Amino acid sequence: MKKSLIIHNSKAEGRMITNIPIVQIGSSIQLVEELLARDTLDFASIDYIYVVDENKVLLGVVTIKEVFKVKDKLVRVEEVMKKNLSVVHPGTHQERVVYLALAKGLKAIPVVNKEKQLLGIVPFDEILQIFNQEVREDVFRFGGIVFQRSSREHLDIKASAMVMIKSRLPWLVLGAIGGTLAASVVSGFEEVLSKFLLLASFIPVLVYLSDAVGTQSETLIVRNLALNPNLSIRNYILREFKISMFLALVSGVIIFLIALIGWRNPVLSLIIGFSMFLGIIGAVLISTFLPLIFRRFNLDPAVATGPFATLISDVITLGIYFSVATLILRFYGLL
Repeated sequence: MKKSLIIHNSKAEGRMITNIPIVQIGSSIQLVEELLARDTLDFASIDYIYVVDENKVLLGVVTIKEVFKVKDKLVRVEEVMKKNLSVVHPGTHQERVVYLALAKGLKAIPVVNKEKQLLGIVPFDEILQIFNQEVREDVFRFGGIVFQRSSREHLDIKASAMVMIKSRLPWLVLGAIGGTLAASVVSGFEEVLSKFLLLASFIPVLVYLSDAVGTQSETLIVRNLALNPNLSIRNYILREFKISMFLALVSGVIIFLIALIGWRNPVLSLIIGFSMFLGIIGAVLISTFLPLIFRRFNLDPAVATGPFATLISDVITLGIYFSVATLILRFYGLL
């Protein structure tokens, strides 16, 4: 059984097969059964029978189960076929194919061109392979490990030390650069720290909460972009901004009360609470916009998550924290 596959890439066309059962609109169920009986071994996939018109425009699909359920073999395919189809285009990212198959419970996804002509399908076994690859890739990226699609060595116990070094070192180098930037931000406010050293104690909690909320936002935006390529960016950003305002307000009030009760310092509490409020809003905006910017330049939005977004968020959070501290301390004449 020959399986006509294009060379694998990250697009639907790279996972597509073309030797599938296709019938013309107007064909009878009897004709479909004859086609299956005669050519089954030649087909790479027979989960669905695809119904097209004379111009190869995809009109619907009929499941194998439906074919053999019909008692009247003279019934035409258009009477039993499903018309509301989930399809992808040759340039659709393979991750979108997986999400579509899982969301709709489909065993195969048709690939059509701009004229809606059927080009082939992404079959079930390919969908499983894509799922495995994309999950591994996203997990590695969240952990700061560079995943090479082209590498034949898997990042497991059998991988060589050099492969592991090349996979892990880039983000560590970037982390060192990011850490240096964060340190320069802190050192830039040395005067503030020298007169109000207690501010240093709250750096970990501010950075942690901002990173946590940012990770939530970046996970959701990447998932939504994969599930819905026609996502209304304006509406999504407005909704995310409202959510971030609420989360920031609650977190800011909580940390304000904790600092006020624990340290009995209203000025310190005000600095911590307001910085937390602004820091969370900033983290959400960064984590939401970075994947959108990456997608705008035809890059995988998932690359913008994990350590990359965390580094930017940490630097901005620290900048916000010490800027707020400087303004409030000067307002109260303490600096």
